Amino acid sequence: MSLPEVPGVLDASELRETAATIADRQLPNGMIPWFPGGHADPWNHIEAAMALAVCGRLDEAEAAYRWLVSTQHASGAWHQYYTADGVEDPKFDANVIAYVATGTWHHWLMTGDRGFLEGMWRVVESAIDFMLDLQTPRGEILWARHQDGTPWSFALLTGSSSICHSLRCAVAVAEELGHERPDWELSLAYLAHTVRTRPEGAFAPKHRWAMDWYYPVLSGVIADTDARQHLAERHGEFVIDGLGVRCVSDKTWVTTAETCECAIAHLLAGDRPTADRLFAWAQAMRREGGHYLTGLVHPQMDSFPDGELTTYSAAAVILTADALSGASPAAALFVDHTGLPDIIDTESPVHEPD
Repeated sequence: MSLPEVPGVLDASELRETAATIADRQLPNGMIPWFPGGHADPWNHIEAAMALAVCGRLDEAEAAYRWLVSTQHASGAWHQYYTADGVEDPKFDANVIAYVATGTWHHWLMTGDRGFLEGMWRVVESAIDFMLDLQTPRGEILWARHQDGTPWSFALLTGSSSICHSLRCAVAVAEELGHERPDWELSLAYLAHTVRTRPEGAFAPKHRWAMDWYYPVLSGVIADTDARQHLAERHGEFVIDGLGVRCVSDKTWVTTAETCECAIAHLLAGDRPTADRLFAWAQAMRREGGHYLTGLVHPQMDSFPDGELTTYSAAAVILTADALSGASPAAALFVDHTGLPDIIDTESPVHEPD
């Protein structure tokens, strides 16, 4: 398997070095914390597992999935944050839980290992069913449940967008294994409709956050010409020319992960030049040994959080390099959604909430 390379930006040896920074931080039980002594959340843990697989570290990636299996609740859920010693934040975040479907499908594309896919089916099925219990009649997915089962009262646009992609991956897993889940397909249709139309009151106001801007495109809900127009509308608010993507619109904090994810969104929308520029700018946050800073505050060039080098930032770089280069068998997962089951076209949700 060839490793990703982005000519003039990052070569395969540099990406191999970055993958090693993730593997070096993986705990013996398979958990991948953000940084040594830090916590892990299942979403970023899966992101790191996918990056490891892209760089040929399949043993470490599969250890990461075994950790997920070992920590999943009987309900299908995972807690928000874990440490080496246990649970740090006990709430159950819907988007975090659903992402196991994306990771599972990615690993299947990477390996063609049917035993792995079959072994993960019940994990994916129970996770998706738990998450869909948080779907409102209008279609959006409430953010999370408290440990006692009480749901949060609001949904997040970024989270619901990401769940759209995870649901498509979940349907793909089901179809590959011969299972029919028409309820998942309908839930996806209503969720995508709500993300696309964003009716008043559907999502908590997070307009300052870059992820709320580009995630409806990154998830494939807004596509083609509409995607390019959507990204262009707020480009000036979030993109600092020559530097990257602000995490929030009113701060000059440019982050590795947002810059890389935004590059993938532009690639998906058919804007390769912007994707290339963003990825090149993100390399200003590369440090010795192949690590990546979480972000830099400009113009002071101060790292924030101070000196923080995160596994999820490294993973975002690897996955973006793969998307740009088309090197791995899973390279198209985030940039060519034609390989996933279609979203059923629906003009309206089931019914409006009271």
